[in-house]
Amino acid sequence: MKIDSTLHYTNEHLWVKTNDQGEYLSGITDYAQDLLGDIVFVEFPEIGATIHAGKPCGLVESVKTGADLHAPLDGVVTEINTSLQVNPEQINDAPYKTWIFKFNPTKPEDTKNLLDAKAYEILIG
Repeated sequence: MKIDSTLHYTNEHLWVKTNDQGEYLSGITDYAQDLLGDIVFVEFPEIGATIHAGKPCGLVESVKTGADLHAPLDGVVTEINTSLQVNPEQINDAPYKTWIFKFNPTKPEDTKNLLDAKAYEILIG
């Protein structure tokens, strides 16, 4: 199982990173996509929606099951990855390169409450 050491993680198997423009991106982990199997649909949070850490904000469906996307931090959704509407399997192919939504966190300092790679590895142990 791959774990990217540059990302932050949630207990609900989402990753978070900040890009060069200061945007926060989130997607599901390699572990999560492996458990789900072939992903066939993504239900996104709405652009402009307020999300709350740990609360469902979207859904990922696979041939096996569906899994809620739990918001990694409090914030507001700024963009969704529309390419996943046509090719959701991108998540299976490259889970750490395929973001699902971008958001502006209410308190960026709350990223310190997320798991680092080592803690996430222990979680999925």
